[in-house]
Amino acid sequence: MSIMDQDVVIIGAGVVGAAIAREISRYDLKVCVIEKEEDVCSGTSKANSAIVHAGFDAKPGSVKAKYNLEGNLMMGQLSKDLDFEFKQNGSMVLCFDEADRPALDELYQRGLDNGVQGLEIITGDEARKIEPNISDEVVAAMIARTGGIVCPFGLTIALAENAADNGVSFKFNTEVQNIVKIDGGYKVATNNEEITTKYIVNAAGVYADVIHNMVSSQKIHITPRKGDYMLMDKEVGGLVSHTIFQLPGKYGKGILVTPTVHGNLLAGPTAVDVDDKECTATTAEELADVSMKANKSVKNVPFRQTITSFSGLRAHEDGDDFIIGECSDAEGFFDAAGIESPGLTSAPAIGAELAKEIAEKAGAQEKSDWNGYRKGIPHVSQLSFEERAELIKQNPAYGTIICRCEEISEGEIVDAINRTLGAKSMDGIKRRTRAGMGRCQAGFCTPRTIEILARELGIKPDEVCKNRPGSELIVGD
Repeated sequence: MSIMDQDVVIIGAGVVGAAIAREISRYDLKVCVIEKEEDVCSGTSKANSAIVHAGFDAKPGSVKAKYNLEGNLMMGQLSKDLDFEFKQNGSMVLCFDEADRPALDELYQRGLDNGVQGLEIITGDEARKIEPNISDEVVAAMIARTGGIVCPFGLTIALAENAADNGVSFKFNTEVQNIVKIDGGYKVATNNEEITTKYIVNAAGVYADVIHNMVSSQKIHITPRKGDYMLMDKEVGGLVSHTIFQLPGKYGKGILVTPTVHGNLLAGPTAVDVDDKECTATTAEELADVSMKANKSVKNVPFRQTITSFSGLRAHEDGDDFIIGECSDAEGFFDAAGIESPGLTSAPAIGAELAKEIAEKAGAQEKSDWNGYRKGIPHVSQLSFEERAELIKQNPAYGTIICRCEEISEGEIVDAINRTLGAKSMDGIKRRTRAGMGRCQAGFCTPRTIEILARELGIKPDEVCKNRPGSELIVGD
């Protein structure tokens, strides 16, 4: 067998790719992650509902059902080990018509069949005692106490940082152009270099079909399913405390209304199948659909307090289930494809299983010095007066507020740039610190953030990008 550049190449640095990378970093293997964007968490993982699903929705016996439940059970401990924000706020599924009661009962039974704990069907009046702002039309509801909310950026970045700290290398702005089977493995041709590897993990999101079809005669097809969202100000974040769902329909779980872990209120997503795998533009029509359907669940959703709208793509595979595991006609090639909802919840469990499977196949041993812990960026706004004073005493940069809306200090931004897999763009700063995510949506903090990025990276201000190369914010004097 020829000598390979890598033992394992993971394609895609979203939440699933990062989870696989973190889990496989436990083993004595040479691993790299290839990502076509400039940072982790740049695709589906950055634009979703941020829900940790309880697991009642997936069809019993499906791959989705298995990983949803396992991932849900892992999330609490993982948030402590990797220091990201997670809250088990519970979810509520609303039924608006007595005629739909059988569908609610069926959903409840499906949850029981999947092994979900803490499910209960309650009356509309009982639901309104818990959530006073839900619709007067609600006749019954199902409570799922193990449902939760998470920061999708925080989760993905934490997984990737921990993987990198344990020896996994990341190659950004690197796009796979072709994969060829060679003796003992594969040759991966990218826009930057050719990489040889014994094993490949395909975690390429909406492009997972393109990658899979390069090596397998058993073709798969992924449709990008676009979902628009509306994010409202923290002033109205307490409108509901649970994640509020409607009974699922043909295209999924429908429009939800939920608090976020950061205290905002979120409504969405729509479900529109598109052809373009990069189509993330919102439309007035789809946002109006979000508004109309959200108001069916919750009275007087304060959409006038919307601070931003955004859109994300879900990777919907024609078989309507996750495709996980080694490809039957391409030895050493492992899929994590068709990952749509509940993909965020399922990611830790998918990562654990695929890593174990690959390590067993490779005959790899666990590292004795593997470190499963990671500490996040300290957020001065969440510290007590005494803790903040001590931090500023150690580093005065934590006393200079750059983003007033979210109370983000210069010290936090500098930390985000200089830590493992540090931010290289404005979006990278935003996802790690929330600078620019507040009410003014970066209207005031952008110039100072550009200055800090340029200074810390040793580049000119007009070289600072919003995200990928070519997205520079300053053009000319």
